[in-house]
Amino acid sequence: MIVKVCGMRNPDNIRQVDTLQSVNWMGFIFWPHSKRFASEFPEYMPIHTKRVGVFVDEDIEQVKRIADDYALDLIQLHGHESPDYCQQLREWEIIKAFNIATPSDLESTKPYEGIADYFLFDTKGKSVGGNGEKFDWNVLNHYNGDTPFLLSGGIGPDDAERIKALFALDGFPIDKCIGIDLNSGFETAPAMKDTALLRSFLSQLTH
Repeated sequence: MIVKVCGMRNPDNIRQVDTLQSVNWMGFIFWPHSKRFASEFPEYMPIHTKRVGVFVDEDIEQVKRIADDYALDLIQLHGHESPDYCQQLREWEIIKAFNIATPSDLESTKPYEGIADYFLFDTKGKSVGGNGEKFDWNVLNHYNGDTPFLLSGGIGPDDAERIKALFALDGFPIDKCIGIDLNSGFETAPAMKDTALLRSFLSQLTH
């Protein structure tokens, strides 16, 4: 299972999370309206985990510049970016995020099949992401696309058993759910992750 820890900013905290063996991807948010906006280049960038840049309806040339500057491995698009917009960034792996509340929301993924490498399913909330709110993951039983996805939406330290139970449900697309996205549920403050909580949660998830 791919584990993505998102909303990183502090160099020492980045270094700490980068040492957690179960963490595969680390996300940096380049949306100025986010409480976790990566406004400055950190003194330390991850070397053990892949780097993910999160953008919201950003000018595409600016996305490319940041992706080059930060040596990003993946680009996550969390706004209303079109399939054509995604296609222009195929130099990088693409994660297209969707805010989900009902089965009908899954229909919006179809134009991105074969273009995005991954989908990320988050909660419909007041903000485009990082709301810390859960959605009814059972909705994903209705997902019948071919693109693998990451599960997001307010995952916290007490959710390890809930996630394991989800994978045991009849009808859940286990083969397509290839990872989880962790953010505000593991913070002591915006953009500051509690590495002890992360370590404990990931241990529970794998045992």
